[in-house]
Amino acid sequence: MKILVVGGGGREHAIIKSLKKSPRVTEIFAAPGNGGIAADAVCVSEIGAKDIPAQVEFAKAHGIDYAVVAPDDPLALGAVDALSEAGIPCFGPDKKAAVIEASKAFSKDLMKKYHIPTAAYENFTSAEDALTYLETAKMPIVLKADGLALGKGVLICNTLEEAKAGVKEIMEDKKFGSAGNTMVVEEFMTGREVSVLSYVDGKTIKIMSSAQDHKRAKDGDQGLNTGGMGNFSPSPFYTKEVDEFCQKHIYQATVDAMAAEGRPFTGVIFFGLMLTEDGPKVLEYNARFGDPEAQVVLPRMKNDIIDVMEACVDGKLDTIDLQFEDNAAVCVVLASDGYPVSYEKGFPITGLEKFDGKDDYFCFHAGTKFDENGTIVTNGGRVLGITATGKDLKEARAKAYEATEWVDFANKYMRHDIGRAIDEVK
Repeated sequence: MKILVVGGGGREHAIIKSLKKSPRVTEIFAAPGNGGIAADAVCVSEIGAKDIPAQVEFAKAHGIDYAVVAPDDPLALGAVDALSEAGIPCFGPDKKAAVIEASKAFSKDLMKKYHIPTAAYENFTSAEDALTYLETAKMPIVLKADGLALGKGVLICNTLEEAKAGVKEIMEDKKFGSAGNTMVVEEFMTGREVSVLSYVDGKTIKIMSSAQDHKRAKDGDQGLNTGGMGNFSPSPFYTKEVDEFCQKHIYQATVDAMAAEGRPFTGVIFFGLMLTEDGPKVLEYNARFGDPEAQVVLPRMKNDIIDVMEACVDGKLDTIDLQFEDNAAVCVVLASDGYPVSYEKGFPITGLEKFDGKDDYFCFHAGTKFDENGTIVTNGGRVLGITATGKDLKEARAKAYEATEWVDFANKYMRHDIGRAIDEVK
């Protein structure tokens, strides 16, 4: 099979590494791909992730048998619809279903209507109305830009003054662009955060292994929210009791709700959960593999990923026995110093060859490219996802941090406490 993967980050690299393991896959193209993906797929760097007409034209011209649309933007813009209409089987939700991530207001209203546990909230299209509401709201409080904002459109405000400044930032200054035309004001929940990825075929849902993300830029969960500075899987806090509650009240309920709304979901639903004193509640939905969640979950999956993806698209997910290794994985993101605000790019990366031939260490490229001399250089805020597997979380973490020393670039930055919650487990 010839496969086209849309996207060019760490998540896409993890998907491509999994696709390469399938004996059914003969050739992989990535649009646009990146410097590291080029070792595992043919990169079509001139086609951007949001250039849907060019993706369709390329797929038809090159006899692509199957497409995988990985990032949120092209899903929300209808890439799956366009590729499917052109006769290219495609993994991912169509535009109608991708709204579960593309609009936080939609997803909150969906959860309210179908009694899926989530934080109390209100939606606002007027900054003035939002400010009036905040005058009597309990602090701290959470402000969310309704649309897609690269995982950064969420502000946690501890005081009324911070909340007022947040409204200005999102709705008036349009820091997140049109994503802030509507804003969700949400009750602040406390507890453990857990990420759960799932495969969905429109009616059946199969849960992947749990994971736990680190969003803040600096050690000790300080600094700004980022797209994710590291991850580990499985989460020791995702217990059998939590799973049973979520299976009953959240997972299937979400799939059924989308079908009832005439938006049957096919692809991956990412459940961002908060384990509160009152039980698990949904923080957010994503309509695709998380990043860097994919980097710790996919290396642990035993199944041929193409078999699972095809079962989702064909409505036959109930025939798949989804299985994961009885091990653990930890990913530490190597970023450019200054991320997520401002940072320099174009620094040569050394030591990448040290990952060659190892099946328990992975270097997933997120923000890299080739310079004019054919050298791989930094090309983003998040540069590499250094991942290792081990018999348990502590071994995987030690190996991942060991591997972060193998590679170097001029403004290399990372958190040093990824997986610190592991130590709290008895």
